[in-house]
Amino acid sequence: MTDSNSKTVNVGIIGAGGRMGRMLIEAVANNPQTTLAAAIERSGSSLVGVDAGELVGLEKSGVALSDNLQAELSKIDVLIDFSLPDSTENNVQLCAANKVAMVIGTTGLSDAQEEALNAACEQIPVVYAGNYSTGVNVSLKLIEMAAKAFGETADIEVIESHHKHKVDAPSGTAFMMANAAAEARGQNLKEVAVYGREGHTGERKPGSIGIHAIRGGEIIGDHSVMLIADGEMVEIKHHARERMTFAAGAVRAATWVIDQAPGRYDMQDVLGLK
Repeated sequence: MTDSNSKTVNVGIIGAGGRMGRMLIEAVANNPQTTLAAAIERSGSSLVGVDAGELVGLEKSGVALSDNLQAELSKIDVLIDFSLPDSTENNVQLCAANKVAMVIGTTGLSDAQEEALNAACEQIPVVYAGNYSTGVNVSLKLIEMAAKAFGETADIEVIESHHKHKVDAPSGTAFMMANAAAEARGQNLKEVAVYGREGHTGERKPGSIGIHAIRGGEIIGDHSVMLIADGEMVEIKHHARERMTFAAGAVRAATWVIDQAPGRYDMQDVLGLK
């Protein structure tokens, strides 16, 4: 395993030809602690064989996009995966078998896939987060503090907005925020979450946490958590202005995770907020 304090970290990227994958290639190139070791694209893509650096308008990197993760794993210290749940499930199994650390930003994992991820974390260190921006993770800490202070005297509503192309809802970040509030109040989110409202809903159930999703245009990602008490309201907001924030955060996580023992971590661990 590479020592991140003395050498560069060899990073592999899943979905390198997609929008997030291309930003990750740039973020790896921009971080002095990392070097691109492998760039994986789906089988049959016309981008397979293209130089990763040239793909994103940088100088030639010498790393061609490949459709065979297994063949590339020996070159990689950390694999960054922002793909789809089924793909991530397979990649987790491969990385666990080959002792390759991971940084995962895939959202929408099923309960079974979560269990498989947890099992893999007994073999390798994994950073898994719904959002890799510093601002979001600072917001999570603030939400935890506010929810603990108010307790159930405040009603909590989480509202997230994303671009029209996003295929899952609510966002992983919205779940993180709602869960931070629930845990601070000693609740199980699955038992208190209310997803949108329609029809004759009756009065708001005390202790419930509302979660709502908006989709439209090219919104990168806006999140708001409202803690509404009698006589006052606290609102914690985060607005993402460019996607490179998430890519740079994921690469930062990659430089951190290689020095960790096997286990499941999140971006708050990376930032020292716990």
